[in-house]
Parts: sequence; C-alpha cells; structure tokens
Amino acid sequence: MTDSSDRKAVSLPDGDSPWMRVWQHEAAALAIAASPVRAEQPSAPVAPRERLQPGALGPWWRAGVRAATFRQAPDLSALQATPAVVAWLVLFNLAVQVLWQRLAMPGPADFHGQGLLQGGLDLAVIAWVCAWVRAPGPQRMALLCLVLGTEFVISQVSGLLWVLAGQAQAAGLWRQGSVWLLWLLWLGPMVWWMAAVGAVLWRQGDRLLRPWLGGMALLAGLMALHWVMPSQQIWTPGRISQGAGDESDESARLTLTEPVLRAQATLLDQQLAALKPQRPGVVDVYVLTFAPYGDEDVFLRESAMVADVMAQRFDAQGRALQLVNNPRTAEQLPWATSDNLRRALQRIGQLMDPREDVLFIHLTSHGARDGQLATELWPVRPDAVTPASLKAALQDAGIRYRVVSISACYSGSWIAPLADDDALLMTAADAEHTSYGCGRLSPLTFFGRAMYDELLRTQTRSFTEAHAKARELILQREQEAGKDDGYSNPQISVGSRIAPMLEALRQRLEAPR
Repeated sequence: MTDSSDRKAVSLPDGDSPWMRVWQHEAAALAIAASPVRAEQPSAPVAPRERLQPGALGPWWRAGVRAATFRQAPDLSALQATPAVVAWLVLFNLAVQVLWQRLAMPGPADFHGQGLLQGGLDLAVIAWVCAWVRAPGPQRMALLCLVLGTEFVISQVSGLLWVLAGQAQAAGLWRQGSVWLLWLLWLGPMVWWMAAVGAVLWRQGDRLLRPWLGGMALLAGLMALHWVMPSQQIWTPGRISQGAGDESDESARLTLTEPVLRAQATLLDQQLAALKPQRPGVVDVYVLTFAPYGDEDVFLRESAMVADVMAQRFDAQGRALQLVNNPRTAEQLPWATSDNLRRALQRIGQLMDPREDVLFIHLTSHGARDGQLATELWPVRPDAVTPASLKAALQDAGIRYRVVSISACYSGSWIAPLADDDALLMTAADAEHTSYGCGRLSPLTFFGRAMYDELLRTQTRSFTEAHAKARELILQREQEAGKDDGYSNPQISVGSRIAPMLEALRQRLEAPR
C-alpha cells in the first residue's frame, strides 16, 4: 500500500453540499484503489488516455457471474481494467438500483435523488477496501472491476425478488406477519455478496493478513454506514388510486413541523371534550376507530368509512372519535398510539352509563400471528397494541358492553383474550389465516368493504346478520382475486348479555319515527 505522497490527485468542483462530499470521498477511494505501488526504477512515460472499448464491460459481468457462483474468476490481467471501465461499472450499478427499486413499487412513484447517496457511499467503501489488498496498482483496479461486476450480478437477482415482493404487496398478499421474509429479502443478498467478495479477496490477495483485514473492514464499513446513515429511498409512493370515482391522494412522509406538534398536543383533548354525554334511558353507542399503520392510506379510508357508517346508522353523531396514524391527517386527527387509546377509553368510560350504553371499537391494520397490530408512523415509533393491552385499557375505563371489530391478518387470535358475556367480537380472519385487501392500491379491506360499506350501511343494523353475509361475500371475492393461502375465515363471538342489548338498540333504530 502506498503512502499519501503516491496518491493521485483528484480535481473536483468546489462545494460543501452532501452530493459533493460523497463524490469527493468516492473519487478519492477510487484513486487509491487504482494507485500503483512505489517503484525504484524511473517511472515510465505517461500513456495516452485509453478510451472505453466496445464490449469492455461484458467480460467483467461474466467474471462477476463466476465470482457470484463461487467459481474461479478468469485471469484479471487479460481483461481491460481502466478508469473508464470503473466509472461505467459504477454508473451501471447505480442505474440498476434505480430501475429495480422503481419496478418494485407498483403504481406512480416520486424520484428522490438523495437516495443515490447510499449507493454512492457503498461503492466508496468497496473501493477503499480493495486498496487494502497487496497487489500492483493495475491489479487493484482489476480487482475493483471484478467486485463491481459481482455486485451488478447479485443486484439483478435481489432486484427481481423485490419486484415480485412489491407485486405481492399490491395484491394484498404481503403481510406484517411475513416480516421474516422481508428480512430474508434484505439480508440474503447482502450475505451472498459478502461471501462472494470475501472469496474474491482471498483468491486475489497474498493469503495472509490483508485479505482477512480487507473483508472485515468491508463488512464493518458497510454495516456502520447503514447503521449510522438514515435509510434514504430513491423512490417513494406518488399519487395512488383510491378506487372508482374517488380523487387520488398523495402519500407523504410525516414531517414533525411545529404545526403538527402543536396540533397533536391538543387534538385529543379537544375532540374528547366535544363528545356528547349519554342520554338516560337510551342505549347510546360510542364509536372509536383505531388505524395505527400510517404507510398505507387504505386504513385511513376504512377508519373514516366505519366512523361514518356508525354515526349515520347507529345514532352515534357527536359520539365518534378517530385515532389515525397518517401523515396527511397529522393536523386534523389524533395519532393512533397506545397512550391515546387508553386516554380515549378513559374519557368514553366516564361519559357512558355502564348499565345501558355500548362502546363500538374498530381496529384496522396489518396483523401478526402473535396478535400485535402493525404500527407505523416514521419517525414516531408508537407501541404496538395487543389483545392484552386493549383488555386492560377497557377494564381500567370501566366499560362493560362493547363491540370489538378487528380488520387484520390473523385477527382471530383476539377473540379468546377478549371474549366474555358482555362483548361481541368480530374479526376479518381466523388465527391461522391472512385477511385480504390491505395493499397500497386497495380502496378498502375486503372485510371493511363487505361488513360496513355494503351491509351495515344499507341492508341491516344487526352485526351478526351482517357478519354472516360478509363471510359469503369475502369468500367469493377472495376466490375471484386468486387468494392462494386459504380462506380468511372471519370469526364472530357473541356474549349472552350483550345480545339482548344490541337487539334492543336495533329495534329502536328501526322503529318508525
């Protein structure tokens, strides 16, 4: 390895922007990797600048295929390794990142050039590690080309897998319960690439200290880079369709501005104070919708729809509250956090008469087999809500009669912890199956659409009757949509004491005025 006096000078425009700092570091690392070792004899005359020859990148990609499959790479000295080849390999690697990430995101998307910083810094770390290998300067450049060719090959495979995953998510097949698969898609190609590059370093080094140090430095450098530097996506969802006849909306990341923080400090107290008190001698319904997953607008739409149906059809005007995690409603609706849920239930419990009033609560999100509801509102990290935490909050609030509706995968796991004689429980699936219709392009979940938007809105005020008919509609629609992991199998549990309360409510609401 040469000292600093032997490094090639890199001339770049002045500037102190993040873009300039990234490219300065990358150019310096590439220059180090390409620098020749100190020679005792006089330096040779400088050769004319060599242009990139047609087809010069193909051999490096073929060599990358061999390296990615852990086969011996061809003789690097026989391949063309020039600064132009390095530059084009870098550009192609960045280009495929842009392409595959775009294809993995169904529907419209917005481009963010800042996301290229992550890929640029990765390549700078790679070039720096290649400089550790004890080899003449030209061989270092060839080694860098081989590593870049290997990364290009592996990125094609991982990119294709991410595209398939994105299509599955859009179709509603991608669920929070499959988070292990998400980790596998992210970690698998990285481990594969590390192993392939480690084998390359071992074969091309002196088989003593430097290859091992280089491999460790590569792993540590990339891990530290991804840990310290916030993840920046090249593409983010753009305008998405809400369904026929609906206007499109733009998904956005939450920005913690002063208006947002000021609104969230008072929104819940204001809306709780505006709830109407109960009416003596009347079975009043208090409504609470809870949508904690802020990355997909389908849950925001379902929360608003269910709250509207309950207000209009169950005489709950002025007694409904929405808790929603979504960047677009951060100044209008209180966040769906576990603390806000407890506070809301406490206030509703104070307003209700436990002998005659009913709480209706609808929770909509992705779900996991352990019962947790997926919670997402980056950069805020709310705690997940579970059946145990909801049960404790209901008991602390002194709420007796309750209708609990859970629209999530594996939501049948909520029934056993919450069921008793004073509760009616409805779920979008049993404890072993996923529900359907919660992808980015879904207007509503299959359960929410059938149960509330179609049946309770227009046909009946009986939860049991609506649930029975919704099961038939959901089965038909899941079969038509090609759901291949089994019928979601929505569940219902009706307590013996709440059944006559709900029947009396239905008769009052349907009686002629």
